[in-house]
Amino acid sequence: MTAAILVGVLVAGGVFLILQREMLRVTIGFVLLGHAVNVLFVAAGGMDRREAPLLGENGPGEAADPLPQAFVLTAIVITFAITVYLLALMRAGGQDQPSGGEIAGERPPTAPERADPAADPSAVPSADAPPGAADGTAAEHGEAGPSGDSTGTSGEGKR
Repeated sequence: MTAAILVGVLVAGGVFLILQREMLRVTIGFVLLGHAVNVLFVAAGGMDRREAPLLGENGPGEAADPLPQAFVLTAIVITFAITVYLLALMRAGGQDQPSGGEIAGERPPTAPERADPAADPSAVPSADAPPGAADGTAAEHGEAGPSGDSTGTSGEGKR
C-alpha cells in the first residue's frame, strides 16, 4: 500500500515537472519518473513477503524473484543516461534560452549606429537639414538629404 502511494506521488511530481518550460525541471521530472519505475519494480518483485533472492541460503519457494531486481538495475542505468543527456542538452542550449520578455527565436531590435558628433563635425546636422539627414536615415525614407536629392549623395539622382 505504501509503495503504491509512493509511486503515485513520484509519477504525479514527475509529470508536473516534465510539463514545465525550464530544462532543469524537465530533467528532474524524468529522474522522479525513473524512481517511480524503480519503486514499482521492487514492489512487484515481492521483497516485502519473501526472503533475499539467494538460493544457497533459502529454498526456491522462499526466495524473491530476481528478475524485477535486474529490471531495476537496468532502469537505474537508463535513468542515469537520460539525466546526463538532458543535462548536456541544457548546457549546450543555455546560450539560446530567451530571457525576460523575449520570444524564442527572435533577437531584440538593435538601434542604428549613430555618428559621434564630437569625433566627426560633418555628422552634426545643420539647422535647415531635415531630421536624420546627418546619419543617412532621411535618404532611406525617401527624404531629401543635405544636397537636395533623395539618395543623400550628390550627383547620383533618384533610384
